Amino acid sequence: MIERAGLILLAQRPAHKHLGLKWEFPGGKVEPGETPAAAIVREIREELGCDFAITRALPPFIHAYAEPIELIPFVGHLAPGSPEPHPHEHAALRWVAPADLASFDLAAADLPILAQLL
Repeated sequence: MIERAGLILLAQRPAHKHLGLKWEFPGGKVEPGETPAAAIVREIREELGCDFAITRALPPFIHAYAEPIELIPFVGHLAPGSPEPHPHEHAALRWVAPADLASFDLAAADLPILAQLL
């Protein structure tokens, strides 16, 4: 979860992918031999073209889609000197006030993260 000036960045999944057009907190998979913290920094760079600085971790949890996935959420901000996020792998990006997050059609796996935030 990327925070800036009291807002949180949401990314909209492309229409042709699983959960198409749902909104999500950007992230991705941990590669073999990679720590979760290194993975989120790499994934944000690959997906959004920006640099992510972690400020805290949230408790990990399991979400069951067709196959269960473990989510290891981190909260942070753009690193100093980072370019602005760009939707390289998403349909759209939006900075959203925390109170407005529930009005977005979030991917089900992100709902527990939203509950922790609020």
